[in-house]
Formats: sequence, C-alpha cells, structure tokens
Amino acid sequence: MQAAATKKMTNLETIKGAIAAKMDSAAFSSWIAPLNFEISDDTLVLTAQNQFSADFISGVHGATLNAVAAEFGLAVRIAVRGASVANTVANDNNVQSFAPAATVASDDAAANFDEFVASDENAFVLSACKKLAAGAVAFSPLFIYGPAGCGKSLLARCVANATAGRVVMMSGGEFVSEFTRALHDRTIFAFKDYCRKCDTFIMDDVQMLAGKRATCEEFLQLVVDLRNAGKNVVLTANAAPSNLTGFDHRAKSLLASGLVADVVAPSANARRVILMRAGVASDVATELASRTAADGHLVHGIATKIKAYTELMGAAVDMTVASRLLADTLQRAKTPIAMVRNMCEKLGVSYDAICDRGRARALVMARQTMMAVLKGATNLSLSEIGQYVGGRDHATVVYAIAQVEKQKQGDLVLAAQINQLIAECK
Repeated sequence: MQAAATKKMTNLETIKGAIAAKMDSAAFSSWIAPLNFEISDDTLVLTAQNQFSADFISGVHGATLNAVAAEFGLAVRIAVRGASVANTVANDNNVQSFAPAATVASDDAAANFDEFVASDENAFVLSACKKLAAGAVAFSPLFIYGPAGCGKSLLARCVANATAGRVVMMSGGEFVSEFTRALHDRTIFAFKDYCRKCDTFIMDDVQMLAGKRATCEEFLQLVVDLRNAGKNVVLTANAAPSNLTGFDHRAKSLLASGLVADVVAPSANARRVILMRAGVASDVATELASRTAADGHLVHGIATKIKAYTELMGAAVDMTVASRLLADTLQRAKTPIAMVRNMCEKLGVSYDAICDRGRARALVMARQTMMAVLKGATNLSLSEIGQYVGGRDHATVVYAIAQVEKQKQGDLVLAAQINQLIAECK
C-alpha cells in the first residue's frame, strides 16, 4: 500500500513537471504551483483557493492542462476549496460566442490624422503611426506615451480608422471588464479568439491594468501571441514602460520591446491652431493659447464653450468676452498649484508622490525640475516655491535649483525641456 502511495506521488510530481514544461515559468508559479494536486478515478483534481482562481485557470490554462493530463490517460477537474461542486475544464469545442459590451461612441470615433496638430516634437510619433496604418512598417508593440491631453487617444483612433483589415480597439478599463465578464460567463476562449483574430490590436490607457495580475497575464500573453503571428499592436499609456507602476520587470520589458515613442503636450502654437480650427478668431486664439495650460482636453473644452456662446448668443467672441467666459479656466491654468500639477503630468509622476517624502531618483529629479521651473516662471520666493512642492524648506529649494543649473550645463535635452516648461508656465 505504501508502494502504491509512493507511485501515486511520483506520478503527481511527473505531471507537475510536464505542465511546467509547457507553460511560462511565471504563470506556472503564480497559478498552477499553489494548487493541490490529486488523482481520483482517472481524473486529475486540482483544488484552487477560490472561485476566481478556478475560473481563471480553467479559462486561460485549461487547454494546456487538458493536453498534459491526456498524456497520462487522465481527465481534468478544477475544484474550489470548501465547495461541493467542482468545475470541469472547458474544451474549445464547448465555448460560447463572445461579443464585447456596447460602448458609447467617442468624439474622435471618425478621426483622421489631419486632426492631430503636430508640433516638431511630435513629428516622429505621427510618422510612425501613419506608416504603421499604411502597412509600410510593423511594430509590435508601438508604445505611445505622454501626459493627459497630449493626443495619445486621438492618434490611436486615427490608426484604427486608417488601418486596413480587422482592428480590435479597447481601453485598458474595457479590457479588464470584458476579461472579467468572460471568466464569469465561461466564454474566456471566445474572448481570447476575439482579441487574437485581428490584423491590428489597439489598447488605450494600458496603465489601467496595473496591479491586476490575472488580467495582466492574459494581456501580456495576447501581446506575445499577436507579435508571433506578425500582427500589429498599438498601446498608449501615461508613462514610458520603464516608469509604469504596478507592472513587473517582465511586463515592462515586453512593452518596451517594440517602438516606444512619446507625445508631448500641445505647444502654444498647437493650441492656437486647435482653437482657430474650431472657429475662434485668430487674435483671440493667440491670446488664449498663451494663457492656457498645455492640455489638449482643456483647449478643446475652451473651443466648445466659445462655439456654444457664439451659437446661442448670436454674437462674436472677442478677448473681453472670452476673458469673462473663461475666467475660472484661465485663472486655474496660471496658479502655481496648477503649474505643478501640469508638470506632474508632463514628467510622468503623480502629484501625491511629489508631495511625499520618497527619495527615488526619478522623483527627486522631478521635484528639483519643478522648483527650477517655478523659479524661472514666477515671482514666488524660494520659501513659497518649497510650499508648492510638498512643503520643502528654503535650503532644499536653493540646493535643488543649484543642482538643476549644474545638470543643464552638460545636458542640452534637459535644458530644452526646462526652458519649454518655463515658457508654458509664464
């Protein structure tokens, strides 16, 4: 009897090894290794801690488990600890159809590349998007990043509209919702097929997947599968892959394995063009562009308000009227706290992190840069500047500005970035 038990244990270890050999090591360690393995009545019974884990393993890794178990003449059943009903691993033949939930059409649903007002700094990313959409180049993935309001989503939609073949586009939040729904409805294989049976896959706001391990595993495998199949993948996020929070090194490495291109916030001239295209008079557009934060969403909101006033009141909008209509918006755009928040978006850091006491190199450099910009763009005292950057004291601000000035001497890119920030804050 002891010999039989030893043989059974040996078989289980052999089966575990066979499964591990067919899976990514990280996925095996995260999802399969923690399961309780048991053989009962020619069935490999895998017991998970909870229903979500059971559903995820069944949906994402079910095919692999079935294939390995079949080599040993076994069926597979996934049970939940403490539950009386077990789940049989689904086969591809039993998968239901999948259709994404209906979403509200966005304002840029019919966007084209002519609508993207590109400054010289954005010429590279615009060219990459155009050539990818035309089939002249292939990037898997093309990773586009930048602060809110810089035009990332617009570029992604332009690629979707200009690309031949089947395009699947969804936001990071939609991917999370659809993946969760597919697990709940037991249509995970259909969901996987839906995402993979395309010529171009586009995800906007990848950062929404941060910290969601199961969803992120499925997403990363999707990117790998599409890349291996020669399909295009376009991703957008609010930070470069290396600066994304809530993603491990493996995820960051994969996201950075294609072409990474940044989008800078619209310059004063780009903001002026956006306003003029919306029908704002040239002189008014020029003045508003110089007094508005570098945020495309805000600029479009200003254009909408002016257009609405013109249509509803039947009167043209000059600068006097515009100043009254937009007093709150223009004032907020020029307060020191608004400047700091705007710089947080441009530098890819959170406002809370800037105000905190974290000493990570990127955070320290961002704080020092903001202090130098406030010194160059405002008449604030050094003590006042410190208060707007997390309550730093006078000596800290003096040291920070000196460090930035020293680094600018040998870093022309940094010097240009700071000069641009100062110009936008004035």
